[in-house]
Order: sequence, then C-alpha cells, then structure tokens
Amino acid sequence: MTRIGSSDLSVFPLSLGGNVFGWTADRDTSFAVLDAFTAGGGDFVDTADSYSAWAPGNSGGESETILGEWLASRRPAGTVVATKVSQHPQFPGLSAANVRRAAEASLGRLGVDAIDLYYAHFDDPSVPLEETVAAFGRLVSDGLVRYVGVSNYSADRIREWDRIARETGVARPVAVQPHYNLVHRNDVEESIAPLATELGLGLVPYSSLASGFLTGKYRSTDTAGQTSPRAGGAAKYATAHGLRIIDALEEIGDAHGASIASTALAWLRAQPAVVAPIASARTVDQVPDLLVGGRLELAPDEIDHLRRVSEWSPAQA
Repeated sequence: MTRIGSSDLSVFPLSLGGNVFGWTADRDTSFAVLDAFTAGGGDFVDTADSYSAWAPGNSGGESETILGEWLASRRPAGTVVATKVSQHPQFPGLSAANVRRAAEASLGRLGVDAIDLYYAHFDDPSVPLEETVAAFGRLVSDGLVRYVGVSNYSADRIREWDRIARETGVARPVAVQPHYNLVHRNDVEESIAPLATELGLGLVPYSSLASGFLTGKYRSTDTAGQTSPRAGGAAKYATAHGLRIIDALEEIGDAHGASIASTALAWLRAQPAVVAPIASARTVDQVPDLLVGGRLELAPDEIDHLRRVSEWSPAQA
C-alpha cells in the first residue's frame, strides 16, 4: 500500500482507470473488470464526470453511473474513488457554482456520501483561481469531498493553488494527475515532479501505457486491422525511438516473467513522487498485467536503463 501525498488515503499502487466504463466496456464487462481488480488486491479507481461523453449516444457521467451501481451492488470495503470536474457538457469550467453543482451530480451518480479525491480536471483561466480554490475548500469543509487534487495543471498554477489554499486556510491539494509515461516524460520530470516532491503531493499519472502503445501490441504506425478506438493514439508512438523502448521493456520483463505493460507500469511507479499510475482495462483478461504492474519491483539498473533508452531528442525520432 502507498499513501497519496499528505492524505490518509492508503491505496494499492495502481489505479484502475474508469474512462472505458460505458465506452469500450459495457456495464457487465465493467463490473467484471472491477471485480477482478478488487479480487486481485486493487482498491483505487479513477474516473471523471465527463467520461464518456465522447461516445455515440452518451452525454457524460456514464462511467460514474456504472461505478456507482457496482459500488452499491458489491459494497466493497476500503475502495477509494477519485473523480474530476470541469469537462462534463452540462457542468463545464471551474466557477464556484459549477464546481458545487458538478460535485453534487457526481455524488448522486456514484451513490456515495463523500468523494475520496476530487480533481480539477483541466485549468480554467476564465475563473479567478481564488474562486476555484475556495469552492473546493468548501466542498471539503462541508464533507462532500475528502481530499483535493489537480489534473493537467502547469507547475506555476499548482504552486499558486497551493499558496492560495495555505493563505486562506482551506484544504490544500494532495495529488497531481499529469500525462506521464515512458514516451511522454520531459515536462513532468522537469517541473511537475520536483514541485510535487517539494509540496508533498502524490503523482497519479494518467495515460500510463500511452493509449496502449506500452503494451507492445502496436509496433507499426499502420493501424489497418486494429479494432481498438485508441489504436491511432497508440500507433503514433511506433517510431524507431518508441520501438527501442518496447524492446527494452520486453527484455527486462522477460527477466521477471512479466509483460511489457507490467514492466512499463513498474518503471513509472519507481519515479519520484509517483503514488499509483492509472491504467484501464476494457476486458477482464487485461487486469492481471495491471495488478502485476502494481507489485513488480525493478532493479535500479533496470530502471536506469529504461530511463536512458526513453530519453528523447530529435535525432532519435
């Protein structure tokens, strides 16, 4: 178990992404994935109020609804739920009134008394940060949210949020959710991770498997014959540089009897301030690799080798 920043939330060090619930995984499949994840020791689930508004026929909130129905039917003890606000079609942005309305709607869909970890999904420069910070603080003081997080924020804006929270005496963030993986490193490692370490924030990276590229399934930029909606996003990484990373992951994974995906997650877990990478599973068969990724410990020389192989420059493209 690992602790999220300065909170009292201790979680399995791999978070199950709920972005596929109600999209590429229907209700029954989502239930089966959640059952397999928790049966294997997982207890941390990440979603957002906007998931999955992009899918035909959806309007947003489908993932939270499915997760809420699963929670009600299973009543699993100790499950930690994170969700986010600012992108739902009916609740866009981070004004104080919208944050409150969106949180109440999420609570209704999830069927819980309090959201364990509530993120500002994307920065909203149209709203004074003081207003947003105060709105999140009120949710905590009113008992609707336990802890606050920020997602997709720059280091400067994270620092400013934390300063405002400290000076006004409201709940400070405990977690940051950045886009971070072996093929997308630089901006996080240069600014976000050092700040998280300084402020005692836990990193909960999303896109930990680069839309599936870091599973090793996509070794060509040609997506012909691929049925996954994320194939295009994964295949774009299948450059010479990306394939060198896959080869290194495969070699190290083989030494541990682990998959490429598990090895990629283990590397990410070993990075400074990282608490629990987020990875999703659209089928039950994909869950075991995620659970192994939450337990596999790589040797220091293996971590360093993957760091060196994945360092990118234009000459490596």
